[in-house]
Amino acid sequence: MNQDAMKKQAAEAALNYVEGGVIGVGTGSTVNHFIDALATVKSRIEGAVSSSEASSVRLAAHGIPVFDLNAVGALSLYVDGADETNAQFQLIKGGGGALTREKIVAAASQKFVCIGDETKLVKVLGAFPLPVEVIPMARSYVARELVKLGGTPIWREGFVTDNGNVILDVRHLEITDPIQMEQQINNLAGVVTVGIFALRPADVLILGTPDGAKTVDKG
Repeated sequence: MNQDAMKKQAAEAALNYVEGGVIGVGTGSTVNHFIDALATVKSRIEGAVSSSEASSVRLAAHGIPVFDLNAVGALSLYVDGADETNAQFQLIKGGGGALTREKIVAAASQKFVCIGDETKLVKVLGAFPLPVEVIPMARSYVARELVKLGGTPIWREGFVTDNGNVILDVRHLEITDPIQMEQQINNLAGVVTVGIFALRPADVLILGTPDGAKTVDKG
């Protein structure tokens, strides 16, 4: 079974958590499968809050209303993918560049269901380059500070986030204390947010495998 098929398995399994109201929907290839599956049960929900313009377009194409988070308040559910997850459901996200909006929607949601294929589960975060969204004028300063933390930041040239900012992808980090590193990088002047989701990790992890979707629930 290929990686895309495993992502689709996980995405379809996440429908078990869709119970009504307005839900949060993330961004990325696995989430695209979830949006397509959500369209088959869209009568269950009032609509969605999206973490990116791309997901908003896909939701709208399926006839699913898209709301501004400010208009709906707290969300019961958020479904999104990850670039990496550890056994504590702490994540690296932002490969698609939507990390800031993803982090906001995750923070506003009571339950965060993370979907992906089994290759996303790692012992230590950091093999996937860590995205950091930065105010453009702070790019060089923040890059120098990230070098001091042991990373090698690479400017994602030609890419602008939905918020009008730039991304630094930080390689060569071994993130043994995700909470501490999330706080440390977030405290750098000019950083909008870092793609470590440890202060608000996932609550449920669904991984597609050759033997079917496997679900682990913390609670």
